Amino acid sequence: MTFGKRYLRVTHLLFIALMLIQLMPDKSTKDVFTGSLVAFAVVAEVIVLAASSFIKKEEGIKLIADISGFIFVLLGVWSLATAKFNILNDLLFPAPGKVIHQFVEDKEQIFINIESSLGTTIKGFLIAVIAAVPLGLFIGWSARIGSAATYITKFFSSIPPIVYIPYGIALLPTFKSVSVFVIFLATFWPVFAGTMSGVLGVDKKIIDSAKVLNVSKPEMLFRVILPASLQQIFLGCNQGLSVSFILLTSAEMIGARDGMGYYVKYYSDFGDYTRTITGLLVIGFVVIAVTFLFNKLQSHLLRWKR
Repeated sequence: MTFGKRYLRVTHLLFIALMLIQLMPDKSTKDVFTGSLVAFAVVAEVIVLAASSFIKKEEGIKLIADISGFIFVLLGVWSLATAKFNILNDLLFPAPGKVIHQFVEDKEQIFINIESSLGTTIKGFLIAVIAAVPLGLFIGWSARIGSAATYITKFFSSIPPIVYIPYGIALLPTFKSVSVFVIFLATFWPVFAGTMSGVLGVDKKIIDSAKVLNVSKPEMLFRVILPASLQQIFLGCNQGLSVSFILLTSAEMIGARDGMGYYVKYYSDFGDYTRTITGLLVIGFVVIAVTFLFNKLQSHLLRWKR
């Protein structure tokens, strides 16, 4: 790969433009913490340059450069609208440097809340997958039962899991267990439906070939049908994972004492919109990171389909 393809990109011009914007005088009446923004942008630029040096595939360099370029543009427009021209209400919309500075100040508290939210999500998600996949395999194995179960699944999956929170609070000992229960419901039905769909869609030639080899029923389900259904199962898992984060944040805002949803709700009640925006951005980054890792796992397990 040539030097130009690695290092001469629009992203670096956007970084320079962002730095030039920071040289403009501030009109905001609040502290804008320009130094924090500059430090963040420099770190991002260094990461782009390092990635351009070590990543071999041009597609990977393009992806990192494009994401960084979007971040530089966002920070530039945000700075102009807040710190530099004070177009937006500086109480409701703090400058980006102030948000970055707030994250650094609250990083220990934020990481504790992230750990709490991720722990709750992973527990509910894993319990749902462990329950839904085997059940979906056995029910989907019978075309007659599977067809009837499809309509039952549609009925229950159409009910928002968050409406079960009052019953969970009445029946379960802690709000943490209620949150796990809500995540379980949010994940179970998409994974269950995806598993059944995958089983019902397996090519009959594959099943007939396995029968010719006198494959036992357990082996048929877990060594033949399960691998053939993985793509549909992962579709259900992706759907459940996306909904889980939305529901968890909503549940934490209702009655939790930790988690990122609680962090956002707690400070918004006090009108601390700097911490509110910080929490919202952190939630977005965490969801993107978890989704990215899950997609990597999916690609690894389905590499034989390429």
